[in-house]
Amino acid sequence: MSDPSPSAVLRGALDLSSLRNRPSAAAPTGPAAAAEPPSGGTSRLIFDVTDQTFGDVLELSRTVPVVVDLWAEWCGPCKQLSPVLEKVVTELAGRVVLAKVDVDANPQLAQGFRAQSIPMVVALVAGQPVPLFTGAVPEQQVREVFAQLLQLAGQHGVTGTVPMDDATEASEEAVEPPLPPLHAEAFAAIEAGDYPRAISAYERALAENPRDADAQAGLGQVKLLDRVQGVDLGEARAAAAAAPHDVQAQLRVADLDVAGGHVDDAFARLLDLFAAVDGDARTTVRDRLLELFGLVGDADPRVLAARRRLTSLMF
Repeated sequence: MSDPSPSAVLRGALDLSSLRNRPSAAAPTGPAAAAEPPSGGTSRLIFDVTDQTFGDVLELSRTVPVVVDLWAEWCGPCKQLSPVLEKVVTELAGRVVLAKVDVDANPQLAQGFRAQSIPMVVALVAGQPVPLFTGAVPEQQVREVFAQLLQLAGQHGVTGTVPMDDATEASEEAVEPPLPPLHAEAFAAIEAGDYPRAISAYERALAENPRDADAQAGLGQVKLLDRVQGVDLGEARAAAAAAPHDVQAQLRVADLDVAGGHVDDAFARLLDLFAAVDGDARTTVRDRLLELFGLVGDADPRVLAARRRLTSLMF
């Protein structure tokens, strides 16, 4: 399989087939109805979805990309992330909508999305699930991922919009502070698919301010996008299988696995490789693991488990 980025990065392996045909209170019956979100929530752009109404949301995703926020009332990071998602979705003015899923109240959706940890953010494009990220990530990283999502949606012909209601339009009147110049340059480069230029902009931002968390997160994300761009997954897996100790071949597949949402597989591959090599090769593998840990999120249970194993292998 060969996919240009961002499709290679925004690709999932979730099975939502059991939820596709679930009856809902008001199933859409035509193109105009398909563009109308389910009722419930703060606006047409931000709404609640349940096990029963999920079929409507899948249908809506054939018109406009749907971002799904899986959360729970008891989840502190969820309460940090949700306002960020709502802000960015509102700014996109109907090009993306946000469907909020309370995992405690909707166990079938939680199971369908394989929500092992929350907050978990997934997109739906043309009825297909697209894992985005887990954990409370910085606002700038959310913006960058959504930019990639819009590119992917465009590649699949999902370019519609949802009309904004009066409340949403009123909120748009608030003036947002501009992005720092180098962040704006990076964001524009990502939207254009020019990842080397985005990397350069973030590196310059970090040179000016090494504590710039948004630039650090953005740099990791765009480096992954750049590494997997145009890589054929089948060929990469075949090369890695033929040379189990070829560091670059194994790193390539691990990148593709993280990009595709197979985080545990990527970590297991690199940890096994770390145990099997020595010298500079070990350092290279460790550095890539640490970079991927940062991308997935330091608080993610998969990262915590992999970090424990890495520590045991080092000492």
